[in-house]
Amino acid sequence: MPRLNVIVASTRPGRVGRRIGDWFTAAAVRHDGFDEVRLVDLAEVELPFHDEPHHPSERVYLHEHTRAWSATTDAADAFVLVMPEYNYGFSAPLKNAIDYLYHEWQHKPVGFVSYGMTSGGLRAVQMIKQVVTTLNMTPVNDAVVVFLRQALDESGELRADPSRDEAAGLMLDRLVRLAAALAPLRETA
Repeated sequence: MPRLNVIVASTRPGRVGRRIGDWFTAAAVRHDGFDEVRLVDLAEVELPFHDEPHHPSERVYLHEHTRAWSATTDAADAFVLVMPEYNYGFSAPLKNAIDYLYHEWQHKPVGFVSYGMTSGGLRAVQMIKQVVTTLNMTPVNDAVVVFLRQALDESGELRADPSRDEAAGLMLDRLVRLAAALAPLRETA
């Protein structure tokens, strides 16, 4: 069975992304289609602004933080990006984390749990698809969209939402199928 990394892309203090990431990670564990589900919070990874002198395609990493990030990313067979929309785009920490590596992303499916106020983060998802497809990742069309005004209760906690749970299940089903279909490409890469 494949291994899934759920990456929380916001590092901003007071962010809601971690709560959404925790919810999705629990949904992925309940889904039971993955051998391992790992929550990876970029606020905890603490990657500095890209500081490797070699191009990521060379896989020559001088810094321990890059080697650790490489190992974490390489171990996954699929990804879900839990991502906010900032000014109609994706967050700089997410782009930085992606740009650190090259081979580790190859031939792996990626799903999106986006959130925001007006578009639910969909504009950011459209932008990041250009980045991930350049790395030979395969984005799934099924996604989870969280409109924060409706999703959060008075205390800022995520409300239960059966339709959001259903969307997560559909996306996870696709990720499992694509991870298996792309496995031969990962093995020969």
